[in-house]
Amino acid sequence: MNAPHLLPDAIRAQFPPLARGRAYLDNAAGGLLPARAIAAIAAHLTRYGATNAMPGHQPGQEVLALKHRAREATALFLNAQPEDVALASSSTALAFRLAAAFGRRWEPGDEIILSGLEHEANASPWRELERVGVKIHVWHARRPDMQLHPEDLAALLSPRTRLVAVTAASNALGVSVDIPTVTAQVRAAGVWTVVDAVHSAPHAFPDVQAWGADFVMFSPYKVWGPHLGALWISPEHRPHLSWPRLSFVAQGDITGLEHGTPQFELLAGWLGTLDYLRELGGHETLTREALKAASARIGGLERPVSERLISGLLETPGVTVYGPQTMKGRIGTAAFRLEGEAPGHTAARLSAQGVDVAAGHFYAVQPLKDLGLYPEGVVRASIAHYTTLEDVERLLAGVRR
Repeated sequence: MNAPHLLPDAIRAQFPPLARGRAYLDNAAGGLLPARAIAAIAAHLTRYGATNAMPGHQPGQEVLALKHRAREATALFLNAQPEDVALASSSTALAFRLAAAFGRRWEPGDEIILSGLEHEANASPWRELERVGVKIHVWHARRPDMQLHPEDLAALLSPRTRLVAVTAASNALGVSVDIPTVTAQVRAAGVWTVVDAVHSAPHAFPDVQAWGADFVMFSPYKVWGPHLGALWISPEHRPHLSWPRLSFVAQGDITGLEHGTPQFELLAGWLGTLDYLRELGGHETLTREALKAASARIGGLERPVSERLISGLLETPGVTVYGPQTMKGRIGTAAFRLEGEAPGHTAARLSAQGVDVAAGHFYAVQPLKDLGLYPEGVVRASIAHYTTLEDVERLLAGVRR
C-alpha cells in the first residue's frame, strides 16, 4: 500500500541546510542530506563508535549486518544483485582499482576509447593503462551542442578496442547520453562499456539491466547521501577480473575492491537517505518499485525548474550557455559565462547575494579543452529535486545585476 507523497514544502523541510535561506545551486558537486540520514550517522556513532564488523560479539555482528543491508539497498538502487556491488570511499578510488585489474589482463596495442564528455574519474584511471602499452582514443563531442554521435564512435572502434568509457551525463555541461544506444553499439563490436552515472544518478536512477553496460559507477553523495562511491560489475565479468586485494579474499569477490575498513557510519547514513527516497516514492517499504517511483517523482519536480534555468540564462543579455540550447539532450545543469567577467568572479558575486553556484573545470578536462575553456572553466548552476523556481529566479536576477 502506497504512503502519501511528500509535498514540495515537506521535501525542502527534510534538508536542514535549506533553512539558511540560501539558494543552493551546486548539487552537481554534492547534494544535501535529509535529516534522517544525518540522524542515522549520529546514531551509529553514538551506539557503536568505531566498532568493526566482527562476528565474535553482538555489536560486531550488528555492524556486519549493517554492511550487508547497505550493499543490498545499493543493489536495489541500481537494479542489480548485492554480490556485484562494491561500496568504498569514492567512485574514483574504485575506478583506479578496476583499472589495475584491466592492466593485468590487457597487452600493448590494446585500445580504449574515452568519450569527450568525461569527468577525470572515468578517464584518468584508464589513461594509467598507457603505462602498459594500451592506446587511448577520444570520442570527441561535436561543437557547439557537445553531443556524442554514434558514427564518430564507429570510426574509432577496432578489433583491438577493449573498453569504451562514457558518462551518462556531463558533470560540467549537463549534456545527457543515451546509454542503452551506446552500449548496444559497443557490445555489437565485442567491446566492454564502463559508464559513469555519477552526474545522472540524482536525476534518473540507474538501471544496470536496462543499460546493458559492463561496469557502472555512481556516488551516493551526489544522491543526497554521505561521501561514498559505488561500482557495479556485471556477473559476466566479475569472476574473471583480478584486482589487487588482500591475500585471503577470493578472486572475483566484490569485497576485494573495498580496500580497508568500511565507513560504517556513512553506510548507515546512506541507508537513511534511501529510506527518505522510499518515502518520496510513496511506498511503505524499500523496494526497486519504490525507488523507481521516487525517480519518477524527482523527474516531475525537476522538469519546470530545469526548463526555467536554461531558458532564463539563454534570454539574459551577455550570457553564453554551453551545450544544448534546449532541454533536449540535457539535464538540470547549466554551464555558462557572463561576458566581461571571469567565472570565479561571477560565482563569488552570486554567493555574496546568497546564491551558491560553482566555477572552474570540475575535473571535466576533455570537454572544456574542446570548448577552449580550460583551465578557467565556466560557471555551473545545478539543481536537485528540492530546488525551487524562486531559487532560479534569484540566480537570474543576480546574473543580470
